[in-house]
Amino acid sequence: MGGRVDPRQMNQMMKRLGIDIKEIPDVTEVIIRTPSQEYVFSKPDVSIMTAQGQRTFQVVGEPALRTRSTKLEIKDEDVQLVSEQTGKTMQEARNALEATKGDIAEAIVRLQG
Repeated sequence: MGGRVDPRQMNQMMKRLGIDIKEIPDVTEVIIRTPSQEYVFSKPDVSIMTAQGQRTFQVVGEPALRTRSTKLEIKDEDVQLVSEQTGKTMQEARNALEATKGDIAEAIVRLQG
């Protein structure tokens, strides 16, 4: 068992076991996101292995690690809508939207009550 395995024999053996591996050509980027970080793979080698009906993706490369912004972005259109519906200032509407994590209906109810 100490010798090198012939790739053709390996493929035949994997086929007998019901395992299929395919490369995905020309992948330019893969991003894995967690709540606080992003793992960005530029030009990775990506393959899909199918075994017993399950697909597994393999990403090979060196990722760049980026910290994700946790700041909530409130759209100006949402601020304007809340302001118009409640008669409050744009700043009051923005504050309400920030307090409700962008929930328009909750912000309107909060400002009316």
